[in-house]
Amino acid sequence: MMKVRMKISGCFRTSSGAAIFATLRSVLSTARKQGWNPLQILASAPSAILKALSA
Repeated sequence: MMKVRMKISGCFRTSSGAAIFATLRSVLSTARKQGWNPLQILASAPSAILKALSA
């Protein structure tokens, strides 16, 4: 997905933009693998996500 994103836009404008994209992509990928709804994960607090992962 990272390569597709770079091909569409040409590149990331900033390093922080690339890091944010990679973090969001990782969270969404983990949510799918765990069978969770990605939209609920993005709307929930980070502490709730960590608690669910450790359970």
